[in-house]
Formats: sequence, C-alpha cells, structure tokens
Amino acid sequence: MNRRLAMGAVLMLGLAPVAHAELPTTAQMEVNFLLGYVEGSGCKFYRNGTWYDSKEAQSHLRDKYIYLVAGNLVNTTEEFIERAATESSLSGEPYAVRCNGGPAITSNRWLRDELTRFRTSQ
Repeated sequence: MNRRLAMGAVLMLGLAPVAHAELPTTAQMEVNFLLGYVEGSGCKFYRNGTWYDSKEAQSHLRDKYIYLVAGNLVNTTEEFIERAATESSLSGEPYAVRCNGGPAITSNRWLRDELTRFRTSQ
C-alpha cells in the first residue's frame, strides 16, 4: 500500500496512535494560523495535476498535519510546511498557489512568506 493510501486509512479508521507528543504551543498556534490563512485566502491550490479551492486545500493540509503529528514526524512550523505543504506525498510533485488570477508560486514560498509576516506582527 502506498504511503498516501496508508495515511488515508489511518485517518479514516481512527487508527492513529493515541500516545504522541504534542507540538510546542507556538508551533500549534502558527500551524493553525497558516491553515486558517489557506482556507480564507480564496486562492487556488495545485496538487497532482488539479487546481483546488482554498477550503479543499486546507482540509488536505490539515489531514496531512494530523498524520504527521500522530507519528511524531513534525515538531516545528517549518517542518509542517516542508513535510505537509510543499509537495505531494503521492507523486512528489510540488504544490503551487495562484491568487487573484496572478502567477502561480510554490506553496512552500507562499506559506513561508506568510509565516514571516505573522511572526513579525506578534
């Protein structure tokens, strides 16, 4: 079974490990901010050959985040961006974001720029 299907099965069946380390509070706050930013952006997100709306993108990234936290595979906001929001776990193809009809940019750059703005405003 490929990694993406295994992740989906774990999430759908509720088989994620019960005992897992929590992300540091700051990272939790930042990741939740970024997920809200994605959903509220109104931007289009490119994943595996298809453009998705911001709500679908947020849902997908949240599922990946939950999986990573359950497996102790992410400890920082930067790791969340790198491991969940940069490329497809299935194809390895980079994610892209296009806002307001503008040019597409990598989701990695888009989220890192917003994280920097968020941290500066705190």
